[in-house]
Amino acid sequence: MSSDAHGAPVLATAGSVASGLKHPYHLPDPSPWPILGALGGFMTVFGIILAAHFGNYVVLVLGVLTVLTTMFFWWRDVVREARTPGAHSAIVQLSLRYGMTLFIGSEVMFFVGFFWSYFNFLLFPDTQGNGQTVWPPTNVHTFDPFHLPFLNTMILLLSGTTVTWAHHCLLEGDRKGLVRGLGLTILLGLSFTLCQAIEYSHAPFAFNGGGVYSSVFFLATGFHGFHVIVGTCFLIVCWFRARAGQFTPQRHFGFEAAAWYWHFVDVVWLFLFICIYWYGAGQIAAE
Repeated sequence: MSSDAHGAPVLATAGSVASGLKHPYHLPDPSPWPILGALGGFMTVFGIILAAHFGNYVVLVLGVLTVLTTMFFWWRDVVREARTPGAHSAIVQLSLRYGMTLFIGSEVMFFVGFFWSYFNFLLFPDTQGNGQTVWPPTNVHTFDPFHLPFLNTMILLLSGTTVTWAHHCLLEGDRKGLVRGLGLTILLGLSFTLCQAIEYSHAPFAFNGGGVYSSVFFLATGFHGFHVIVGTCFLIVCWFRARAGQFTPQRHFGFEAAAWYWHFVDVVWLFLFICIYWYGAGQIAAE
């Protein structure tokens, strides 16, 4: 604790001491991962274009490997920073919570775009441009909402309760319960992904074979599935950290952020199930 020119107390963090400045904010060390991650993302997108048009997967593979490498080492640095005494003051922790809240808000708006497109065609089917005046189009056979989609809904809802149980155990200082709750949540997340893959393998329409309907369906549910995979990776990291005893009832923002993200994934799926699978159901495909 130090004082400014007017005698007001100022918290000194590891970042402020290293920079020579007296302020309560944390200044991260210079890192190569942001620019390397951006390069990996560019290579991945460019590689997808090359693979789609010319069948060349070299750039795509290099891009994916670059992104995965960046994820591993950047996450390692973030975990190391979180364990540095004094690096995350109360103000820094609050800013992290604001940042995660804004990030989830941006993700919400990402899915709003898909729902907006879906309801545009659902409410005004004549705008599809294929002569169809109904939604879903008469040539599209949809999934039975109370088959695999309903099972996936139950799986995700159950995973929301297990991650909440894990959070409660953490607050109560029950590390064994925390590890068990996280483990169950991870298994449920993997089960959801498996069921989604099985559903796609039995889809009665192809991505490019059902017109606007199939495009919106696969984009919305596919990106949600991608978010489930990301959230599962997030929880796996938290599981290893929980086993190592790195979370305490007072300091556990890494786990808290993962739980927020997982609940966001749950809620998005509920909207997908209700709006696309159930409300937007048409002719059910034969088993």
